[in-house]
Amino acid sequence: MNKIVRLNEVSLSTAVEKLCQADANLRLVVDQFGIPPLWARAPGFPTLIHIILEQQVSLASAKACFDKLNSALDELNPESFLTLDDAALLRIGFSRQKTRYSRILAQAIKDGSLDIDTLIYDSDEEAFSKLTALTGIGPWTANIYLLMALGRPDIWPGGDLALEVALQNLLGLDHRPRGEEFQQLAEGWRPHRAVAARILWHYYLSQ
Repeated sequence: MNKIVRLNEVSLSTAVEKLCQADANLRLVVDQFGIPPLWARAPGFPTLIHIILEQQVSLASAKACFDKLNSALDELNPESFLTLDDAALLRIGFSRQKTRYSRILAQAIKDGSLDIDTLIYDSDEEAFSKLTALTGIGPWTANIYLLMALGRPDIWPGGDLALEVALQNLLGLDHRPRGEEFQQLAEGWRPHRAVAARILWHYYLSQ
């Protein structure tokens, strides 16, 4: 069985140094703004709900909704989440679509069809496959969970607007790179693409 590697502050710093030696553009970002945060999140149901809330909205808006959800419950877990009806979730800030996605996730964990606690032992491919098997958890959501909650070092989340904008600005492109172009631009950063993503997020947020 392959050993599962999880990023920490030490391995992040080491990987940043390697990327800066190999890529002048990333070195410019780090020289100007410093090493990016680890941005680690705790594995589990609450974090995955938070990432679902972040789909296609600002981070601030998602956090406000997530904070309201936590205030509405003594403890955020699948069982407690399922006690909230649609009207309650709408007041908190859930869209109808995200209400549906979050209920599917909560029910899957509750009935055991998704064992979220064991994802930490799965390969990137296995964890990604299990997550995206659920309606509402697409590639971006699964990859952000792997990158931030599972700490996987070589995840590159396609469809991330902030990364697209950061790449466009950093490379002086006349368009946001998407799809295959977005993937190809990160090929040289293997096996540290999740660290490159953190450098680019740091650049995006520091502009």
